[in-house]
Amino acid sequence: MRRWIQFTVFASACCLLSALLLWDAVPDAPAVRADEPAAKPKSYTETIPGTKVKFEMIAIPGGEFVMGSPAGEKDRKDDEGPQVTVKIRPFWMEKHEATWDEFDQFWRGKPGQKEDKEPEKPANADAVTRPTPPYADETFKKGREGHPVLGITWHAAMQYCRWLSLKTGKHYRLPTEAEWEYACRAGTKTAYSFGDDPKKLGDYAWFADNSDEKTHKVASKKPNPWGLYDMYGNVAEWCIDRYKKDAYTEFAKKKPALWPVLIPNEVRYPNVARGGSWGDEAKDCRSAARLASERDWLRQDPQRPQSIWWMTDADFVGFRVVRAVEEQDNLKEFRSHITRQSSDD
Repeated sequence: MRRWIQFTVFASACCLLSALLLWDAVPDAPAVRADEPAAKPKSYTETIPGTKVKFEMIAIPGGEFVMGSPAGEKDRKDDEGPQVTVKIRPFWMEKHEATWDEFDQFWRGKPGQKEDKEPEKPANADAVTRPTPPYADETFKKGREGHPVLGITWHAAMQYCRWLSLKTGKHYRLPTEAEWEYACRAGTKTAYSFGDDPKKLGDYAWFADNSDEKTHKVASKKPNPWGLYDMYGNVAEWCIDRYKKDAYTEFAKKKPALWPVLIPNEVRYPNVARGGSWGDEAKDCRSAARLASERDWLRQDPQRPQSIWWMTDADFVGFRVVRAVEEQDNLKEFRSHITRQSSDD
């Protein structure tokens, strides 16, 4: 009996020692905290199916930031406050402004007709309504290949995103105003992502002081800290939001505001554009500066009703696309509801 007990104890000790040796041989697994954010998505290159046109999508990590400008910022406007803490989910943003090379794939080979009607849920990209041919040079003689698309309406930019989404099988859209400022700031709190000195803007942007009153090829200046080009100048960029002067007052009711957006309705104006353009002064290119679209951007359009595609007097506005890692509920099915019968405001 004693021998049996001794053998059992010896065997158990051997098993325990073997287990400890095996445990020691396994590499340490990294510690993961339950509240750690999801891993940063990876940047990638998108090719528009059926074409050789490519564009890069830069991975933007999720996080919190203070949206708007402080009361003491030089050249601050009232609609840039009150400042509000905002939480943003991770997403991808186009490395530079959308170019004519990209936009032309959407409309130039198959321009739309005035009587086009789009189903609520198009079966494919060809069913998406697209711009009718403009009566003048849509580039405003500011360059085409490699240059940012310009002079298009918010509705046209939204339709491009819808077409691109059906074409690629990925949900592309315009950035929310909060996403745009978050990406533009790239973790900074100064007037520009490079600091507060507007004299340095020429290294990062084409604006009134250096543009020679025209756009320039995208990504020809320095990027911001997150690798995004032309966030200032060249062309102002459409956001998905409807413009409201006191929007931040509403956002500030939640602390933090969770991925806020002011959803537009079926009226044409005003919508938000950000970043300033080739024709703007440095003060209007600041990270917090906001621009509201208006009817005067179509002042010279002789059509009645006026175009929902082309802006005859806004050769300074374009866009870039984003794609959410996990889309927020109120944007999953959102699309433009503007038609030729839509009112101005």
